[in-house]
Amino acid sequence: MISQNVLGRLSSGANLLAFSHGVDSTALFYILEEARIKFDLAIVDHNVRKESKFEVESAKELASKFSKKIYVKSVNLAGSNFEKNAREARYEFFGEICQKYGYENLILAHQFDDKFEWFLMQLGKGAGLKELFGMSELERREHFWLVRPLLNLRKKELQNYLDEQGLRYFVDETNLDGKLKRSFVRLNFSDPFLDEYFSGVKKSFEFLEADRQNLLPNITKIDDEIFIIKNDSNVVRGVDMAAKELNVLLSKAQKDELSANLARQTSVVLSGKIAVGYAVSSLLVTPFCKAVMSKEFKERARIFKIPAINRGYLFKSDAQIENLSKFFSK
Repeated sequence: MISQNVLGRLSSGANLLAFSHGVDSTALFYILEEARIKFDLAIVDHNVRKESKFEVESAKELASKFSKKIYVKSVNLAGSNFEKNAREARYEFFGEICQKYGYENLILAHQFDDKFEWFLMQLGKGAGLKELFGMSELERREHFWLVRPLLNLRKKELQNYLDEQGLRYFVDETNLDGKLKRSFVRLNFSDPFLDEYFSGVKKSFEFLEADRQNLLPNITKIDDEIFIIKNDSNVVRGVDMAAKELNVLLSKAQKDELSANLARQTSVVLSGKIAVGYAVSSLLVTPFCKAVMSKEFKERARIFKIPAINRGYLFKSDAQIENLSKFFSK
C-alpha cells in the first residue's frame, strides 16, 4: 500500500503525522502502524466547529493508546480566505514542531482525490506544469521532508478500510456543503469524474509524472530566497524560475549570458540582483549583495565550498550555510 520510496524515507528518520482525525489521516495512522513505522502526531483546532474539541480529545486518547507524543495547537482565525489562512496556520505549526524536536519527515494524508482536485483548481486558474502537479510523494523542505504515502489511493478506499475494521474517525460537515471553493470543486467536478474515469486518470497522472521528471528542472527551495538547482539540461530554465520568484524576469540575452558562463564553469550576477553561484553538480541562486564578512564566516563558507558570489547575501541574511553543505562540499 505504501511505496518503497516512501517506506525507505520513513524508515530513516523521526516522523511527525499531520493529524485531523478525519478519514484520510486516521486511515494513514493505522496504515503506518501496520507498516511498523514509528511516528508522533500534531493536530490543530481551528475552533470553527463545536465537534473539533471532541476530535482533539479523541486524538489525544489515540496517541496515548499507541504510546505516541501528540502536539496540539488552538487557533482563532479572522478575516477572509479562511481556507488559505487555516492551511498556513497548520503548516507553520507543523514546521515549528519539526524544527524544535528534530522530526525529519512531516507525513501528510493527501490522497488521489486531493491530487486531482488540486489539478482542477490550478487548471481553472491558468497554471503551468509545475503548478498543475503540485503534489508528489516526497518533497524536500529546508529542515524536513514532506511525505505523502496515500497519493495512489482514493478517499472512498480509505473510508472503506476504516469502516470494515470498525475504526473511529470524524467527518467535517463543512467539507460536504460546497460553500468552500475546494469542496465545491470536489462535489461538482472531481468526485463525479473520478467515479467514472478513475483508472484512466490514474494512468494519465503516471505518464505525466514521468514526463515532468524529464521536462522540469530539479529545484530545491531552501527558503524564500535561496534555491539549489541541479546542473543538468534544464538548469537555465531552473534559474529562470528561481529568478521569477525573486521578482526578476530574465531576458533572452541574460539567459544566453547564463549559458555562456555555465559553459565556462563560472558564476554570474544577472540584472545586478541575482547571484548564480556555480558548482559542478549544482547552482546556488540567491539575491546578490556585497557584505563585509567575518573571518569565521569566510572560513566556514570556504570549508563548505559555498560559491563566493552568494556569500555576501548568506552572511547578511544570517543563513545556516551548514544546510547547504551537502550540495557543495563534495
